[in-house]
Amino acid sequence: MTYKFDWVDAFTDQLFGGNGCAVVHDGAELPDESCLAYVRETSLVECTFTGPSQVADIKVKYYLASREIPFAGHPTIATVAALRHRGLVGEGALRLETGAGIVEVEVAGEQIAMTQIAPEFGQKVPAEVVAAVGGISPDAILGAPQIVSTGLPFCITVLKDRAMLDALQLDMGALETYNRLLGQPGTDMMEPFWVTLDGATAAGDTYARLLLAPPSPPEDPFTGSATGAMAAYLWANGLINGPQFTAEQGHGMGRPGRAEVEVLGAREAITGVRVAGQGRVVMSGDVFMPGAV
Repeated sequence: MTYKFDWVDAFTDQLFGGNGCAVVHDGAELPDESCLAYVRETSLVECTFTGPSQVADIKVKYYLASREIPFAGHPTIATVAALRHRGLVGEGALRLETGAGIVEVEVAGEQIAMTQIAPEFGQKVPAEVVAAVGGISPDAILGAPQIVSTGLPFCITVLKDRAMLDALQLDMGALETYNRLLGQPGTDMMEPFWVTLDGATAAGDTYARLLLAPPSPPEDPFTGSATGAMAAYLWANGLINGPQFTAEQGHGMGRPGRAEVEVLGAREAITGVRVAGQGRVVMSGDVFMPGAV
């Protein structure tokens, strides 16, 4: 079977920046095995597969190289950018059916804004356990790392300075210990999302990294879902003065990314997180996929 695809760099206003995602149009009908093989073929962190929806404007399925996930941030921006590129959606409101529920999107010019669901604050993780995953001292961590989800869970971990963020190196043994503590069957869920309260550039307010285990690439250039969870954590814990800020990621990889973020609701009653960015189509074409059902 032949499907149309667009390869999009998300959370960037330039080609070869931000985080790439291949969007396979009308591919939501494909079996998991085909979708997983496609992600591995691209060497991207995630790809999306779209299809018709009975409850929203379009259905979006999200895949890592190892499994389907309910939601992801940069692939949402990429998917909408790809739909716009093909003239399938215009400006204004758009509703996406995802595994995490309905995601509301607003398109205004080149800016695509998604409203992630209200955060779920999970367990706090000992700083020494999280620090070991990144090969740093627990003293480098500010506050208590905590599992937070606005559609996909991450362990939000605030570091005291940029030097510690740059020094991070993934320790697979410590990651396995971390996952056993959390009761996770694998190493590709609820990873620590490391953030500092200084931007990578003068325009940024936060700068973050996400280190990944195989079969994913070793680092994610920009993580939209984790950015939403991080924003909720910072606002709820009084670590930012206002609910609006600019998040940066990927600069150390040579793929600078940026999002405009707004936490919705009071610190003690957050109702959602708005994460906005741009997308650039890098290439388009046909993909030949076996196993359509």
